[in-house]
Amino acid sequence: MAKWTPFPHAGDYRFDAASVKKHWARLHGGDAEPCPKDTAVLEAWALFHNGDFEKAAAAGLAAGGAGITVANKATSIYANYLEPKEKTRLDLFTQVAERAEAQAGEDPSNANAWYWHAYALGRYSQGISVAKALAQGLGGKVKESLEKAIALSPKHADARIALGAFHAEVIDKVGSLIGGMTYGAKKDAGLKLFQEALKLNPGSAIAMIEYANALVMLEGDKKMKEATALYEKAAAAEPMDAMERLDVEMARSELEEE
Repeated sequence: MAKWTPFPHAGDYRFDAASVKKHWARLHGGDAEPCPKDTAVLEAWALFHNGDFEKAAAAGLAAGGAGITVANKATSIYANYLEPKEKTRLDLFTQVAERAEAQAGEDPSNANAWYWHAYALGRYSQGISVAKALAQGLGGKVKESLEKAIALSPKHADARIALGAFHAEVIDKVGSLIGGMTYGAKKDAGLKLFQEALKLNPGSAIAMIEYANALVMLEGDKKMKEATALYEKAAAAEPMDAMERLDVEMARSELEEE
C-alpha cells in the first residue's frame, strides 16, 4: 500500500495515553466515543490526536474491538484532508464503510460503527457525485446509519452535522420536492440538526463550516453574510489536536479564496 501523506504539522501535538484520557471529554465532544479502558486503544487514539494517522489506523486495527473505531476515524480524516489521489481517497472510504458495516454487524449498539459507515459512504458519494450516489441507493444507507447513530448516542454532535449535510446536499442536487418525497430530505430538519450539533459541541469548527455550506446551499446569497461569519468563527477557533487543526486550516483557506 502507498505511504500516507504525513500530517503537515508533525510534532505540534504530543498526546500520550494518559493525556488523551485526561482530555477525553474535550477531544471527543464531537463523536461522543466512550473512553476506552484498553491502554492499546488509548495509545492508538494518542497517535490519531497527534496527526500520525497511518500509525493510528494500524494500531487501532492491531488492538481490535474499540480500536476499529480509531482505525476508521484515522483513515477517514486522512482521506478527507491529506490524500492527494482521488482513486486512493475513494478506496480508503470504501474500506472504512466495509469495516464499519462489519463492526456494526458484530456490535449493533456501537453508535460510531454506524457513524463511520455513514461518514465514509457520504464522502465516497461526494467523490463520485451526489446525483450518481443517490441513483445507486447510497443516500438511504447514509441517512439510516446516521439516524441509528443518533438514536444510540443522543449527544453525538458529529452525526447531526453529517445528517444536516445530507439534507442540504440532497435538496441542493435534486430540489426540495423530490428530495423530500424520495429521500426524506427537509430544509428545516437539516438546519435544526446543525443548531443542535453546535449546542452539543459549541467550539466545533467543522460544525460551523458544514453549517455555513448548508446555509448557502439551501438559502443562497441571502445567507452569505451569516455563512461568512460562521467561517470566520471556525477560522479563529483554537485547535486542540491534529484533526481540529485541519478543520480550522480548511476554514482559513476558504476565507482566503473569497
